[in-house]
Amino acid sequence: MRTFGLIGFPLTHSFSQKYFTDKFLTEKIADVEYRNFPIEKIEDIHRVFETENLCGLNVTIPYKESIIPFLDELDAFAVAVGAVNTVVIRNKKKVGYNTDVYGFEYSLKPVLENHHTKALVLGTGGSSKAVAYVLKKLRIEFQFVSRNQVVNSISYDDLKPQTILEHKLIINTTPMGMFPEIQDAPGIPYSFITSQHLLFDLIYNPEETEFLKRGKQQGAQTKNGLEMLQLQAEKSWEIWNEAK
Repeated sequence: MRTFGLIGFPLTHSFSQKYFTDKFLTEKIADVEYRNFPIEKIEDIHRVFETENLCGLNVTIPYKESIIPFLDELDAFAVAVGAVNTVVIRNKKKVGYNTDVYGFEYSLKPVLENHHTKALVLGTGGSSKAVAYVLKKLRIEFQFVSRNQVVNSISYDDLKPQTILEHKLIINTTPMGMFPEIQDAPGIPYSFITSQHLLFDLIYNPEETEFLKRGKQQGAQTKNGLEMLQLQAEKSWEIWNEAK
């Protein structure tokens, strides 16, 4: 029995376990299981690594960056991004990958239009790094927005009407608005969003976050993170099986 799983905390919002369990049943993939490993601090990863026949992990909030010192090696993408969301374990060697890059790029590209040349990236956590990597690749200028003082970011208080009008792509990489706190939304001036804006939320539960609702009310195009999650999950499965 090969075991795969997800680490993060909390995991009440987890997409991965149901997705992979359904996949294994539908595709008649035998002798595999997918488990949730909620850990309150990253140091608890040691006991997860001791799980019998553990072959791979997905990594979610808040450990996409802090897991790196616990790995033996990083794939080139993970090095470039500075965050890991997939781990392959083979012969006790733990190698980190980033499939968020793949998931985000191929979920975003179909809804991009020519005027989406500048983006605001809300949040500066591990997921924002994958988003930034893709935006650079697509030659879309971007600005990080953070509640905390972080290098190369501006605060929500710095968001003037002109900033919103100039940045027609706004991407939420924070957990704000995720179930069960569905009434929450990033503190941006929504009244300046127009029909030319595209709001992309990495959250998928709820299907339409408050962030996306407020954008839609202004006539903006919106997209949630479900397709991105599906794409990155399939890429993780591909990597795990390449590494057998």
